[in-house]
Amino acid sequence: MKIITANRLHDGIVVFLSADGWETDINQSAILNAPDAVDAGLATAANAIRNSEIIDVNAIDVSLDENDSPVPVKLRERIRAFGPTVQYGEAARQTLAA
Repeated sequence: MKIITANRLHDGIVVFLSADGWETDINQSAILNAPDAVDAGLATAANAIRNSEIIDVNAIDVSLDENDSPVPVKLRERIRAFGPTVQYGEAARQTLAA
């Protein structure tokens, strides 16, 4: 199982290929189960690169959680999808102050 991920060119935000285009929510990702579906997703991404919409395209492995939501297999991609593994900024300051 794979999904296609990239970064939006104008702001760097991580995006995921869905049936309707590029989404910021991994839960909207199109789950690609067949090699030809992955190839089609990468072809869509190549077109978006040519149109200066996205950069850094990857087809990544995912598993499904108990809610059938995609979860990246590799830690790097989980961080890209769900955020840092530690608190930082204001949340970290509030935790230290408590």
